[in-house]
Amino acid sequence: MSETSHMTPGSATSRDPRTWSRAKRNRYGWFVTFSLLFLMMLSWADKAVLGIAAVPLMKQLDITPEQFGLVGSAMFLTFGVAQIVAAPIANKVSSKWILLVLCLLWSVAQVPILLFASLPALWVSRLLLGAGEGPLAPVLMHGIYKWFPEKKGATPAALASSGVTLGIVAFAPVLAWVIGQFGWQTAFALLAIVGLVWAVFWVIIGKEGPYTSRKAEQEIDGIAPEEAPVVSETKIRYWRTILSPSWIFAVLASFFGYWTFTLAMSWGPAYFQNVLGFSGQQSGAMIALPAAWGTIATIGLSALTQRLHLKGVPTRKARGWVLGGAGAFAGACLVAATMSTSPVLSITLMVFGFGTAPALFAITYLVVAELTTISQRGANLSIANAVLTTGGVFAPAVSGFLIGGATSPADGYRAAFALAGGLLLAFGLLALVFVNQQRDRRRLGLDIAVEAVPAGASAPDRGAETPSLEAISKA
Repeated sequence: MSETSHMTPGSATSRDPRTWSRAKRNRYGWFVTFSLLFLMMLSWADKAVLGIAAVPLMKQLDITPEQFGLVGSAMFLTFGVAQIVAAPIANKVSSKWILLVLCLLWSVAQVPILLFASLPALWVSRLLLGAGEGPLAPVLMHGIYKWFPEKKGATPAALASSGVTLGIVAFAPVLAWVIGQFGWQTAFALLAIVGLVWAVFWVIIGKEGPYTSRKAEQEIDGIAPEEAPVVSETKIRYWRTILSPSWIFAVLASFFGYWTFTLAMSWGPAYFQNVLGFSGQQSGAMIALPAAWGTIATIGLSALTQRLHLKGVPTRKARGWVLGGAGAFAGACLVAATMSTSPVLSITLMVFGFGTAPALFAITYLVVAELTTISQRGANLSIANAVLTTGGVFAPAVSGFLIGGATSPADGYRAAFALAGGLLLAFGLLALVFVNQQRDRRRLGLDIAVEAVPAGASAPDRGAETPSLEAISKA
């Protein structure tokens, strides 16, 4: 007999969350959520540290802007590939152990640069980091969803997602101070140590949640089968979804949003220090400003899309127009910042431009999720995420060549910022025009008119309806 087979629900000695009381299960679920929020924050600190250390690192290792840009792009070469490789593994291996391996890989990734401070070591370090961080977001969300019923999973997931910008807000000033006081290699060592500490913590407290399927949710929470939502098993060829205009332009908007935010993280601190004259520590604090606005924009735009959707506004407007409008706004702010002669106004516009860019990702996921069946939604989201994050491959490298080839650093940075802003503005406007989920759902056969159902026949499968925000987040 298994350890938990004789346990009564809520038994204090049971290790199986299925036998816990609902209150205890909910408390532990939130405990896991906050633990994984910190992991997400740490992952973005690992991404940002290279940019924060850019000036002293380039000086000590005698690295040109072009070389530094290529190093900044290195991690994204393995980032997307790792997502695709890890996708089938996540369905077979416990999220607890996958997350542990990923965190340990980040810590190991810092070793080459600590032992051999050189350009090749930087390349190896960033390639390893990309391989470790690529699968994080989908695996982390998968782990959180297992702790909450479907209708209650959106809020914990949104909290964990905020680690993208909160990690910059919390860690950037600290890393800048460490670099200023103890040298740039100390900052890399600090992140490695924090990662190892979290790994030990996770081995002790990490646990798989009990909500592993809709059947499990019905059994745990006592939901009658007839009350559970029906899932459509109709398959749509992936290429048909990917070639729909809504998918193409929603993903491209976020592709250039990722380009823009990666540009801010990799070259922003060096710009504040080399062009605007801030100290290294001040530059690290300055890059936290767009990240702070990014947190506000992400939460605010997500709330706006949900409010409009609940009011019955078609998702073409509630999501597509919000996505396109936000992208155009961010791009316009960045272009205007390169034209302003006022440093204060320029910095303010950069905060709005760079900070609004990461808010596009969540809305793009909502749009993509509408263009597929429930059973294929996870794979489509993984494909979309792998495509849009490749913006990080191009941004540091292209910007490095623009900065290195310019007549002055200021001209180079203006060119890099104007390019990112112009592309984001253009594809934001294109998203406004071409993202139309209702049209593309009809073309894909996902929407079935109720009046077309013969008398006496069952109603259309609810799985083909426009998915709710909670259902999409659950995917």
